[in-house]
Formats: sequence, structure tokens, C-alpha cells
Amino acid sequence: MQIQDFSTHAAVAKLTSLARRPHELAAPGGLTAQRVGEYVAESGGFALLYAAQRVTPEVLTALQELADEAGLVDAFLAMKAGATLNRIEGYASENRQVLHTACRDVFGEAARAPEATAKARQELAKLRSFLADLDSDVIVNAHGQSFTTMVQVGIGGSDLGPRALCLALQSYALPGRSARFIANVDPDDAAEVLRGLDLSRTLFNIVSKSGTTLETLTNEQLVRSALRKAGLEPSRHLMAVTGKGSPMDDSAKYLASFYMEDYIGGRYSATSMVGLATLGFVLGIDAVMEILAGAHAIDLAAEQREIRANIPLLMALLGIWNHNFLGCATVAVLPYSQALSRFPAHLQQCDMESNGKSVTRQGNPTRWQTGPVVWGEPGTNGQHAFYQLLHQGAEIVPVEFIGFRRNQYGVDIEVEGSSSQQKLVANMLAQSLALALGKEDANPARRFAGNRPSLILMAERLTPRAMGELLAIYEHRIAFQGFCWNINSFDQEGVQLGKVLATRLLRLLVGGEQGAAAEKDSGQESLEKSLLRQAGML
Repeated sequence: MQIQDFSTHAAVAKLTSLARRPHELAAPGGLTAQRVGEYVAESGGFALLYAAQRVTPEVLTALQELADEAGLVDAFLAMKAGATLNRIEGYASENRQVLHTACRDVFGEAARAPEATAKARQELAKLRSFLADLDSDVIVNAHGQSFTTMVQVGIGGSDLGPRALCLALQSYALPGRSARFIANVDPDDAAEVLRGLDLSRTLFNIVSKSGTTLETLTNEQLVRSALRKAGLEPSRHLMAVTGKGSPMDDSAKYLASFYMEDYIGGRYSATSMVGLATLGFVLGIDAVMEILAGAHAIDLAAEQREIRANIPLLMALLGIWNHNFLGCATVAVLPYSQALSRFPAHLQQCDMESNGKSVTRQGNPTRWQTGPVVWGEPGTNGQHAFYQLLHQGAEIVPVEFIGFRRNQYGVDIEVEGSSSQQKLVANMLAQSLALALGKEDANPARRFAGNRPSLILMAERLTPRAMGELLAIYEHRIAFQGFCWNINSFDQEGVQLGKVLATRLLRLLVGGEQGAAAEKDSGQESLEKSLLRQAGML
């Protein structure tokens, strides 16, 4: 797979020229009914409405040329087939495959990465058996009672994706089943979750690929202590999702174990056992398979080379247009669905941990902007919070709206001639129009400049299948952008330094003043001691 630096593509020069005069959405005729009808793409059950982007046919043609020059679909196909993409040439790297797509490539005979898919099928079979034993009361507590709650203990990718999906789909929960999550090493997080739980009917799912994650192991000990204080044997209430052979791969300590492979990155692991074990407990195996089917449908759609037929690829390129050519530093993901309240938090990790890089795959400094800052909250709440900046702030923030025609529960009320769901969707569409068109006013404080780009991802209803599709759309949008920028989207070296320094500070903290005095007083250690003292910790 040939990889070329972003700035050397011929299409980049063409896009740079076109960016000097981007499409004027706020000008007369800049956003018309015809444009809205033409600027639509479809993948799976989602439609992408992108008429409110500052693009012209010439820009879209140049973006297609960029996708072809950069070999984005070829790189994606290589990823799915098991190419070792998690690497920096000539430097120490994880040197791993990137095969989260293999977790859902389980519906046909010809898998892209057969060995990885075979392992995924094995874990799914284990999960199906485990859930059947729970449903038939083969697995019960010491009093013969069924389990009603699962608490997932993990951090980062072992929390954010699974938590976002569980919250998004809780309307589909099996009767009497629920999930909660412990992530932060702050002991108040665990205390709040454990408070009020019937521990005797609770399973704890401890998730760590390495089996050595400090925050997770600390919280596991808090859980074990709470179980023992309640007179319960921890091994009957704890299960594990970890790497095979890790310190957590111990049948004496856990009633069940599921495996995740090195080639599945934490932030891409929601459709592995990292997410599916808890999702299966809450939703059942049929819903799990629907999530996987939705993700797989987008995995296939993302192979399309025509950008207008490939939502993840088109979103990636529109994001590059806004970020690299129009100079927009951030992007807001705003779901008009309360169920997706934690989905932007998952995307913050998935996107910024993936594409927050400043060296190329060859280890050279990048000469172009890479990943933007990603943030967001659900609408309509956000309209009464930060939309002021979106409409009239000095910084232009492209917006990605996510909406559904129907709500999940089917419970609604009509007030003043319209239902709540209609009000919700109308607000979302109105925000897109307002950002694009703006408004002239003699009062400068009431003037809206417009020309603020947005797009809308629209589907019928947030179902398990739709959630799988939405997850994969964003996973692939992120990967396509990383391929285009010629960076490694699959490592996370940037999180390591803080961990190393935290370990040093803890050593000084545990030793106290006496231990600190015994340390060799280098400039670094003097700084650390001073910081601890000024924080009132030493």
C-alpha cells in the first residue's frame, strides 16, 4: 500500500485554490430547494444531507480526486484484510493489525480477515451460551436468584463506547436488566455506582485488554471489597474481558472470561466483547446481532469509491475541506436524541485519540493540520447553552447534526398542533438553515453572518441496527481522515507520558516527606516534590 504525504497530492493544490472562494450559502440562491435535493448521500439506513456545506460541484470533484490520489478506499480495504497499519516506519511501534471490522464480518462465508473473524465467531458463541445460562438460571447467585444488573468496570475505550451504546439502547433493555459503569479512579465514582445496588444480584464486568490498567484494577479492588463486606464471594460476581494470557485471564477469580485481541484498539472495541458482553446482558443476543449487522452494512458501504455513495468517506472529505482548507479548528457533533447523550464523548476519544497526531507514518513532522477538536451535546438542550457561539461567535464551528424521524419509546404528546418529536426534528433542521443563511439586521448584535457549514445524518429510528450503523460511520470517517493525513490513527502514545509521571508522583506521595527526602534530588524530582507540597498532598 503506497502512502503519500497529504501536501503533495495534486488535488490539495486545487482545493487550496477553490477555498479562496468557497460557496456562499448566505448569498441569494446560495441554498435552494434544488440544492437540498441534490446534495444527499445514502448508506445503510442513513441519509446524509450536506447542502449546507460550503462546497460546489468543483469542490466535490476535487475531493473525489483527493480520495483517489490518497488511495483512501484501498487503505481501508487493506485495513479490513489485516495489513499491519498500527506502525511508524523505522521506529518502535505496536506493529499491529487493525481489525475491529472482523468482529462484525460474521454474516457471510467470505470474510475479509478469516482468522480474526473465526475468533470473533468463537467469542460470540461463548457469549450466546453465557447469556442462555443467565436466562435459564443456570448461572445464579448464592441464593439461586438471577442477576439483574451488570456493572462494567473499565476506562477509555473499555467504558466510553459501551456506555454510549448502552445508554442509546436502554429503551430496548430486557425486562429486569440494566447496566451501570465505573470508570474514573476517583473513588466517588465507584461509591456512587455501588450505592443502592443489590450486590447479591449484580455482576461486575472487569474490562482491560492488558489486565494491568491501573484505574481499572484499583476499581476492581473496591468492588471486591464491597462484595466481601456484603458477605458475597467475589468470584461468583465478577467476569472479565481481557487479552488471552493477561493477568486477568484467571478462571479462579472470574466466573466467566471473554477475550479481545491485540488488533482491536480500545476506542474501536465497542463491537468486540468489550462492548458486547454488557450489551448482551442488557439487550439480549438478538439485539447484539442487530448492532453487528448494522456496523457490517456500513463496513461494506465504506468500500464504495464514489464519495457520493459512501457516507463515511464523504463525511471525512467534507471534514478535511472544513479543517484544512477553510481553517475550522473544531467540529461539533450534536445528536437530536437524548439517547445519544454520551455518543459525543465516545467520539471525542475515538477521533482525538486517533487523529491527534503530529508525525507522519514515516516519523516526520506533519506540515498540515491533522485531527480537529471534537465536542458536542444533545439538542435541544445545547440550543440554550453554546449555540450562541455557533451562530455569532468569532470562531466558525462546523456542525454534524444527527436526527431520527421517530422516537424510541413511541410515547409522545401533541401540543399546539405538533408532537414533541416533530418539534425536536424541526429545531434541528432550523438550526442548520439558520447557520447557513444567517440574517441581516440594522442592529449589529442581532445580525447573523451565516455561511456556517453543517450536515445532517438522518435515519428513521434509533434501533440496535441503526446504532451499529452510526458507530461504524464515525469509525470509518476517522480512519479515512487519518489515511488522508498520512498519520497512524491506531496508536495512542500521547497518553503514556502522563501515566509515567503519575507513577513517579505516587511513589513520592506514598513515601511522604521521608520518602521524598530519600529520593535523589534531581531537578525533575525537586519539581515534583514542590508541586505535591503546593497542592497540599505532601
